[in-house]
Amino acid sequence: MRYIPHTESDIKEMLAHIGADRVEDLFRSIPEPLRLEKPLEIPDALSEYSLIAKMKELQKKNLDQESYAVFLGAGAYSHFTPALVSNLVLRGEFSTSYTPYQPEVSQGTLQAIFEFQTMVAMLTGMEVANASMYDGASAVAEAVLMANRITKRNKVLISSAVHPEYRQVVNSFMRGNGIEIHEIPYTEDGKTDRDYIEKNVDESVAAVVLQSPNYFGVIESLSGLKESLEPKGALFVACVTEALSLAILKPPGEHGADIVAAEGQSYGLPVSYGGPYVGLFACKQKYLRQMPGRVCGETVDQQGRQAFTLTLSTREQHIRREKATSNICTNQGLCALAASIYLATMGKNGLKELAELNLKKAHYLKTKLAKISGYSVKFPGETFNEFVLECPKPAKEIQDALLEQNIIAGVPLGGDYSELENGLLVCVTETNSVEEMDRFATALEKL
Repeated sequence: MRYIPHTESDIKEMLAHIGADRVEDLFRSIPEPLRLEKPLEIPDALSEYSLIAKMKELQKKNLDQESYAVFLGAGAYSHFTPALVSNLVLRGEFSTSYTPYQPEVSQGTLQAIFEFQTMVAMLTGMEVANASMYDGASAVAEAVLMANRITKRNKVLISSAVHPEYRQVVNSFMRGNGIEIHEIPYTEDGKTDRDYIEKNVDESVAAVVLQSPNYFGVIESLSGLKESLEPKGALFVACVTEALSLAILKPPGEHGADIVAAEGQSYGLPVSYGGPYVGLFACKQKYLRQMPGRVCGETVDQQGRQAFTLTLSTREQHIRREKATSNICTNQGLCALAASIYLATMGKNGLKELAELNLKKAHYLKTKLAKISGYSVKFPGETFNEFVLECPKPAKEIQDALLEQNIIAGVPLGGDYSELENGLLVCVTETNSVEEMDRFATALEKL
């Protein structure tokens, strides 16, 4: 028998309180064509053997990535992960561990979280970091909420060069919180319009959110931004979708960022159809108690030995609801562990060398494609491992044509930026060979 905690009278009373006539009214925001009006059409159960055979049959419909030259990025990056990472992270004690409520039996997990936080703080140039974010998009949304708590202001400026899906998540989070989101336009060089920020930041603005490298792959000019925001009391939130860039770019903390929210997928996590990923989150020490999620700290036990414990855990399960900073209910422990093992395996120098390799390979392809008649680099500024290629016709047509030649050329920008219908976002990582890049250029010349 199903456990239904609310009686009919309870439901009627709750609906009356919020001004709804029936439960179905709660789903009015879902477009009617998307609402399921009948039971799911699920086929009959299969035996284990038959199910495996069925899955193998479906698997054959997937593209064989080994046969394709892939130049996709846009927040999900194909990087090589050393075998050591999966060999360690798949050990039983790691794959079954959950939130370490009891420090006396969770020292290994707590130490791994502590090491993760330490590396995130070092990479971002910030004073403190947590280990609790689902992914980069929700981390940015949590950063905006945190800025609202700190400043008690309800207006946020976010660059239109921030990942479109990140902006969608931010808008979803803010919709019920009374926080206004205003988008900052980008300029002809693909960077956020600093003049717009100067003119529109006032005492009502909680934070300004910028991404660098931004969605177009362009490295933003962050110098002096914090100094211009400080007199108005607005916070600077820095966003990073390609975390590998932190290995060679000046960290956001050195630009004065108050909060840094990033996606850590590049650190040893496969693209894997979009997840699970791991969010990175760091801030200045003075804002620690407004930071969402959990923070692991180092201490000593009764015998004076090194020990680890959860220092802060500010969600509703642990403290009064009105004092909670978030409703995050996981610490992404396994993904954070994978990232920690990856970073420790690569080391400071190895990570820097890898970032430089990405930079050089992307520059090679960018230079090569820009020489093809009818094509050019849309934004001339400095880029990391992504750039926008301006095509002589809609980028979607270019993508479709190259797909027939087993080349996934990049991401057409027209769907998110109507003015960039001919823009193709191309990404190059260490997994792309020179032969693949040359094949891409040759195929483009023949179109």
